[in-house]
Amino acid sequence: MNLEPGLYRHYKGNDYFVFQVAMHSETRESLVFYRCLYGDYSWWVRPLAMFTESVEIAGEHIPRFRFVRHLTEIEQRNYLSPVVETSS
Repeated sequence: MNLEPGLYRHYKGNDYFVFQVAMHSETRESLVFYRCLYGDYSWWVRPLAMFTESVEIAGEHIPRFRFVRHLTEIEQRNYLSPVVETSS
C-alpha cells in the first residue's frame, strides 16, 4: 500500500506531516514516519496498517488519519528542519 506524503488530519483534529513510509529493519513491517504540527513538533512512527485503519466514533467508521493536501516545497522544507518555524 502506498501513502501520499503531505498534510493529514487525525480524527481528533490535529494536523500531521507525513514524510514517508519506512520499513522496519527486522520485521519488514511498513511504518509511517510523520511529524506532529503542534506542540513540540516531534517525530513519530506508526505501523502503516494502524495509520490507515478506521476508527468507530458514535457508531460511524471514519479514517484515523485523512489526507488533507500536498504540501508546498517551502512547507516541506520547514517541516523537515530540526526547528519548525511557526506563524504565531
